[in-house]
Amino acid sequence: MTYDYIRVDREGALTIVTLDRPEAHNALNQPANLELADAFDAFAADDDQWIAIITGSGSKAFCAGHDLKQQASGGGMDSSPRGFAGLTHRFDMFKPVIAAVNGVALGGGFELALACDLIVASETAAFALPETRVGLAALGGGLQRLPREIGLKRAMGLMMTGRRVSAQEGFELGFVNEVAEDALAGARRLAEELLLCSPMSLRATKEAVLRGLAADMANALVEQWAYPTMAAMLASQDAFEGPLAFVEKRKPVWLGR
Repeated sequence: MTYDYIRVDREGALTIVTLDRPEAHNALNQPANLELADAFDAFAADDDQWIAIITGSGSKAFCAGHDLKQQASGGGMDSSPRGFAGLTHRFDMFKPVIAAVNGVALGGGFELALACDLIVASETAAFALPETRVGLAALGGGLQRLPREIGLKRAMGLMMTGRRVSAQEGFELGFVNEVAEDALAGARRLAEELLLCSPMSLRATKEAVLRGLAADMANALVEQWAYPTMAAMLASQDAFEGPLAFVEKRKPVWLGR
């Protein structure tokens, strides 16, 4: 598919998705949201793609959220079942996704980053959920994800005031994994570390963790054995290759199946 508002590049098993509306601080209109949903559908379905990075074009913004000009003109907000950027309501994909936050991540842009598994932020990045200041609310998962990641009181302080948080403060609060001079370069380094691991194991880990958050400990420990990605991992060639490579004192050759 040819895209007008995003770019998709594939480098081996790594997919890099770039929001490409720098003139609008990478704010997303409805067509951009649909393009992102399509891009992540394709990533999820491609067995040869194991890790994704999402970033923004330019140096000022990762994503400024919804295109409020579109909304003010009666264009409405995204109604895709996959949510904002095709990712915030996507609960059935267990491949790892890294956010390379190269500038401001505001509103839906912050929610998009929170929907990713890992966040690498540039030193100049900033995060905020400013919806209350424009008569709205963070309905793309921010109200649910941020309290789970940094605690209720801290999250309420950020969500109710709409204040901006620096990359360093985000790291200290715990929702940023790494602050780097160059967010995309840092995300690539992190992706390289993930690519040293079995993609089957990464998916099984992600599914067990996310589903376990919604269950009590006793049930989570039992139910994890029945998760599709866990069953696939335990029956995979990778589950045999990993121990064999350890015994033979060599690097494993992952097949992803």
